[in-house]
Amino acid sequence: MSKHVIVIGSGFAGLAAATSLAQRGYRVTVLEKNEGPGGRARVFKAEGFTFDMGPSWYWMPDIFEQYFARFGMKVSDYYDLVRLDPSYQVVFKGPEAVDIPAAMSELRALFERYEPGSAARLDEFLRQAAYKYEVGIGKFVHMPGRSLLEFADPRLLVDALRLDLLQSMHKHVRKFFKDSRLLELVEFPILFLGATSENTPALYSLMNYADLALGTWYPMGGMHKIVEGMVKLAQEQGVTLEYNQEVQQIVVENGRTTGVQTATGFHPADIVVAGADYHHAEQHLLAPEWRHYTEAYWDKRTMAPSSLLFYLGVNKRLDKLRHHNLFFDEDFALHAEEIYEQPKWPSRPLFYASTPSITDPSVAPSGCENLFLLIPVAPNLPDPEETREHYYHLIMDRLERHCGHSIRDAVVFKRSYAHQDFVQDYHSYKGNAYGLANTLRQTAILKPSLKSNKVSNLYFTGQLTVPGPGVPPSLISGQVVAGEIEKEFPIPAKPVMPELAH
Repeated sequence: MSKHVIVIGSGFAGLAAATSLAQRGYRVTVLEKNEGPGGRARVFKAEGFTFDMGPSWYWMPDIFEQYFARFGMKVSDYYDLVRLDPSYQVVFKGPEAVDIPAAMSELRALFERYEPGSAARLDEFLRQAAYKYEVGIGKFVHMPGRSLLEFADPRLLVDALRLDLLQSMHKHVRKFFKDSRLLELVEFPILFLGATSENTPALYSLMNYADLALGTWYPMGGMHKIVEGMVKLAQEQGVTLEYNQEVQQIVVENGRTTGVQTATGFHPADIVVAGADYHHAEQHLLAPEWRHYTEAYWDKRTMAPSSLLFYLGVNKRLDKLRHHNLFFDEDFALHAEEIYEQPKWPSRPLFYASTPSITDPSVAPSGCENLFLLIPVAPNLPDPEETREHYYHLIMDRLERHCGHSIRDAVVFKRSYAHQDFVQDYHSYKGNAYGLANTLRQTAILKPSLKSNKVSNLYFTGQLTVPGPGVPPSLISGQVVAGEIEKEFPIPAKPVMPELAH
């Protein structure tokens, strides 16, 4: 008889876990708190505009291809993917705006223009980053992180030594580049990993390989097209999805969960996978005696940033913007410090502007622009309306200065989203947007475990456990937990009928 698995949450990790388990023969039900799938990658429509609510960068296309290939499918079976060129625009101090080209030859020329001799150093930097990507993404991120014995293979130990786990990203990149603009360019992914470059292992230069070598892509119709594709694939594998089903309790008897309780009643299960916020699932859905970690443990975790977001519908086209735009026209180091070292609302924030309507006319009415603004900020901050408005006007002043014309008077739709919204919609711990910071002390086996040590058939997946925050890691997280469940709770092979054995 097939075992029934309940997956809590339909984000990337939850969907990946559910689909992978269904393929292995488990009967799977996904219970989603909100009215539709996707978790932080939900979508909403207003005034003719279509807004992706969360992730907007499509990096590591190979991870998505590998995921769909597991089921005999391709990305193109579910959505149309295009590579962006330029990949994005960076606005430096001055202000100086530069497009980051997709072609490596043009990228080398750009580096050389800023710092003579840096093109050759870029080649070596990316060669090392490619190795880290191959080993880090190809091997280590697929490890469940439950025991040091996972790393006992001598070949893995050699790989680990070459991954620069003990050297900081700050020190590593300065071996190759000196120009402040190039340093900001290669360090910017760190801003979203949850620590300053001084406290982030040089392993994460693999993100630069993903960015500069593998490129920036976009699924036509928006990032939610990935979710729609994953939902369709899940249903093709037999997964049942139920929305508006917020789990209120994980029921445990004698060290085993028997299912979950929602407002509609009890849902029995042989195995439960919590793809919702790990802290919430453990500290609020489990009775105290079944919790693996204490509240003090969680409070000591270093969180990745939260975000202040603005979704804007603009009734005219905007000049001088690209699909992705990074505004580094203020002090990069100061903003990072105000997120991680002395958490507070930033005094002179960096920000990111996405204008997907430049690439994709379907996300905005004709002649209009879909504008998504993001300020990375420290988690656990109060975010009253007056604070949100202050920062809205602060960054709009700079955006209008860059574009060379007014924008605010053309805004026909506006919605803000910050800490309290992340808490309300996702039970996000401290209102974080990205999960745990990728510091050395929160890597691999030092992350919260994907398996409960007190409830024998309870598992966790998503950005607060292995391998970490981001869309591709969450996609991998769901697959890793499915593999662990298959090892520990295998489905017995169907007996072969005697007449078929001959």
